[in-house]
Amino acid sequence: MSKSRKDSKGRVLRKGESQRKNDGRYIYQYTDPNGKRHVIYANDLLELREKEKDLIRNQLDGLDSYCNGKVTLNYVFDRYISTKYDLKEHTRANYKYMYNHFVRDTFGKRRIDEIKYSDVKFFYYSLLNEAGIKANTLDNIHTVLHPAFQMAVRDNIIRNNPSSGVMAEIKKKEGKNKGIRHALTLEQQRAFLNYVANSPVYVHWLPLFTALFGTGCRIGEMLGLRWEDIDYANKTISINHTAIYRFMENGKSEFHISTPKTEAGIRIIPMLDAVVQAFRDEYEAQKETGFNIQVVDGMSGFVFCNKDGNIHKPSVINLAIKRIYEAYNAEEIIKAKRESRRPVLIPHFSCHHIRHTFCTRFCENETNLKVIQSIMGHANIETTMDIYAEATEIKKKEAMKALENNSDIF
Repeated sequence: MSKSRKDSKGRVLRKGESQRKNDGRYIYQYTDPNGKRHVIYANDLLELREKEKDLIRNQLDGLDSYCNGKVTLNYVFDRYISTKYDLKEHTRANYKYMYNHFVRDTFGKRRIDEIKYSDVKFFYYSLLNEAGIKANTLDNIHTVLHPAFQMAVRDNIIRNNPSSGVMAEIKKKEGKNKGIRHALTLEQQRAFLNYVANSPVYVHWLPLFTALFGTGCRIGEMLGLRWEDIDYANKTISINHTAIYRFMENGKSEFHISTPKTEAGIRIIPMLDAVVQAFRDEYEAQKETGFNIQVVDGMSGFVFCNKDGNIHKPSVINLAIKRIYEAYNAEEIIKAKRESRRPVLIPHFSCHHIRHTFCTRFCENETNLKVIQSIMGHANIETTMDIYAEATEIKKKEAMKALENNSDIF
């Protein structure tokens, strides 16, 4: 039979209690329901025991309040997120950031049992109209809130999920296509790439943009691409991981390596000749400027890097895109006026618009949706079909215009 542990005064210590020899302070160690260890300190044993009682009381009060539906939405969300043990770290960090930034200090303080459907709807519209967030951002917030409410329903804390149907109604009123990224036209795509190719200021970006326009990769997939993922012999690239630049819980941001967005994201993409040449050009350029030196989660040898040898941040690439099309548009307006023609202007677009543009070009030339889905790494065929349908509408208009120009029916 094991002997009971005692403090320096001979008092028996309970499970989890101990006394440090160096300064005599008392410690109580425990593990919370999420498996995380915590430590409570006190100068004497009586003070420690009082802290233990408060801890137990607070835990029971929180549970009782939850069971009675009297806790805030903040409590429910924190409880929900603590159960999501299978979330990728960057996804967990993003969920917490979205909630803390848009919900916690306002709507999150509402009691869970008092929140109605109309309250959620009013909150969502306030984010759209007053906070000025985009529809896609609101969708991300809903992705966080809806399952938290649903957990409370399943726990029999509330009868109905007050967020059910809210986003569907908002999308219906706002318009199905509002916020959808549209592809660049072929004319705009050529104008952008030609301008980069002929610009002494921006030409160093050409290999990256050629690879993006020529593969349809997500920006994280392209940033995470290593030289060893390129197979010149078979003219393919292997997409087996992605570089995520994510928010950390300490408020800082840094790169991490993760698996692709979905299982469908792990794929082999055949390379166009222009893409092969882009990679070769980048390799030759880096012989002069230097290769990647950054190590991310044990990986190195990344294809695209800045002058310091580090991976480009997605925001930096989007900023470069903005500078390029703004410079191009300014020159094109003057040039078109001199030549008495309509200017070919490039609209605002981002890295993800490039992916959408590639998919649109692909859809314009390929009818097998499963092939398109595989190359794009879409987990859901509906995503592919939506882009295919939009591309088909454009081709229909072009076909009717060609009919009008090449026939004398009317």
